[in-house]
Amino acid sequence: MALSLRDRLIGRTAPAIPGSQNNGSVTAPIPASDGPSSGMYSAVRAEEPAFTPVEQLKLELHRRLIERLDLEALERISDESVIVLQIRQAVAELMRGETTPFSQAEREEVVEQIVYEVIGLGPIEPLFRDRTITDILVNGPKEIYVERGGRLTRALTSFRDDAHLLAIIDRIVSRVGRRVDESSPMVDARLPDGSRINAIIPPLAIDGPVLSIRRFGAEITIQRLIELGALTDDMVILLSGCVRAKLNVLISGGTGSGKTTLLNALSSFIPSSERVITIEDAAELRMQQEHVVRLETRPPNSEGRGEVVARDLVKNALRMRPDRIIVGEVRSAEALDMLQAMNTGHEGSLTTIHANTPRDAIARLETMILFSGTNLPNRAMREQISSALDLIIQVSRLTDGSRRVTSVVEVTAMEGEIITMQEIYRFRRRGISAEGKVVGQFEATGVRPTFVERLQLAGVELPPHLFAEH
Repeated sequence: MALSLRDRLIGRTAPAIPGSQNNGSVTAPIPASDGPSSGMYSAVRAEEPAFTPVEQLKLELHRRLIERLDLEALERISDESVIVLQIRQAVAELMRGETTPFSQAEREEVVEQIVYEVIGLGPIEPLFRDRTITDILVNGPKEIYVERGGRLTRALTSFRDDAHLLAIIDRIVSRVGRRVDESSPMVDARLPDGSRINAIIPPLAIDGPVLSIRRFGAEITIQRLIELGALTDDMVILLSGCVRAKLNVLISGGTGSGKTTLLNALSSFIPSSERVITIEDAAELRMQQEHVVRLETRPPNSEGRGEVVARDLVKNALRMRPDRIIVGEVRSAEALDMLQAMNTGHEGSLTTIHANTPRDAIARLETMILFSGTNLPNRAMREQISSALDLIIQVSRLTDGSRRVTSVVEVTAMEGEIITMQEIYRFRRRGISAEGKVVGQFEATGVRPTFVERLQLAGVELPPHLFAEH
């Protein structure tokens, strides 16, 4: 079965645009040279069927459009509708001289692919526009995976070669004020829509450039999380009360487990009258309050200077009269400053951490405090942690791709050299269904947390049945 025009333009056989060159902040595709075996048309592998005359004519039309359009001028136009209009007009004019009939759908495909190459992400632009996709993972020009509904699948699209992929990576990072080259082969940045991108290129990436694009569920509300089975109504009643009563909350979980999504959802319970300061490496949080100040770290420049780390921003935030400080994720020495802030009147803070269990989260915090170089004894570190943190929420990504709040734990006190905790809610797994879904249920442990009185003093009344064991 012959491949469609779309497959020919962005599929395995012949990607849409030949190699690219960097002409500054934005990369534009280079027109293919004349000749039947030049540019993208020489990319057909021997084992694949040759182009039919009609398909060859379609590709030739695509090449002539690239040559005809002033790509640099188009890239300076901010209104995408204007670009689409100019490309559509050029297609219509070229069609007048063709004897082979083209359907309207085929014309739209040509227009769509050229727009993607000029102003978008090339072959992965359709994936990026699909809001059901949460991750786009490019493991080289010919290997692209997407995550949809918690499941990884391979995408039926590819780049022409390493140069094509590098050109798209350069376009992405240059538009957000970053760069990637041999002297700086790794970059982590945020796109205007809030998505996070990470790129790593040779020589660090052995098999070719690697690009990861990650979206965040900022639009997912707490009610939606209940509908998805991530937690229960009773758990939401407790967590919302903790946020309103200004308890310090740490959300723990692995990569892609939904920590940021849950933090965004819980932030909706922060009173709108409070001044909130967020601190992140790449701004992902979507606070729903009116009075929000967003701070973002800065990497070093090409000379290795000008870096601003999270610890600097935490210290500065303390001078900005915050009601709450929210650190998107604690990764290093800023953990100590965050804990000190929690212990010195800046209550109600929320943050996330990479850890597999609540106990692991405590251990990671201790390790991060050591990064600060303060040489605190173990007992002093643990006293800081136990007095600062009130609640740890453990989120997990299960084997079927679903996300669950698997444990809600209260940090109680110090007993000797050990931080004591007690579990309030947990998700008990029962097994795997015939469809491959994780079977389990949420349950209360019967433990009544010690902070209930603190919630009552803040005007938060909890139903009596909330902690009943079941």
